[in-house]
Amino acid sequence: MERTFVMIKPDGVKRGLIGRIVTRFEEKGFNIAEAKLLTISEELASIHYAHLQSKPFFGELVEYITSGPVFAMILEGHEAVRNARTLIGFTNPIEASAGTIRGDFATIVDYNVIHGSDSVENAEIEIKRFFG
Repeated sequence: MERTFVMIKPDGVKRGLIGRIVTRFEEKGFNIAEAKLLTISEELASIHYAHLQSKPFFGELVEYITSGPVFAMILEGHEAVRNARTLIGFTNPIEASAGTIRGDFATIVDYNVIHGSDSVENAEIEIKRFFG
């Protein structure tokens, strides 16, 4: 059983999408091992997005992810990372297919509703980062 990290971002929480998004993962067959609502500190955001620190949008990204609560989850399932990312859809909602979370709920890349780990290795790092 593989694990992955998924986080509903502040825009998704603010819009009341937690239940609808969680339902999609459950209907897909994922088990929610742990979940919590939290507000990310600037320090944690800077660590989480350290790989993007050189990008011109880094400050805005940190400001956005710390702007309100997020809903963090550890999901378990068969090929959890790949399956979750398929369900989430492309980063840019314009490119995301209808039926994916981003395709159905997001409109611009800056507010794309959800984050999902991109590899098994990063999933374990992110799980440890947010759940200890």
